[in-house]
Amino acid sequence: MPYTTEEDGRLNNFAKEPKMYGAEPPNKNQQRNYIILGIGGALLVAGLVFVAASV
Repeated sequence: MPYTTEEDGRLNNFAKEPKMYGAEPPNKNQQRNYIILGIGGALLVAGLVFVAASV
């Protein structure tokens, strides 16, 4: 574990940092799923607004 010592002799213990990696862009199948979920979410919100307005 990485420790640092302060002026008064106190030790600070820092967490281990995770390895970094680059994000990969979504493939065609994932892009299609995002579009379908977006349309479904928009329809759900529109339906809830319609129900709330009609009440």
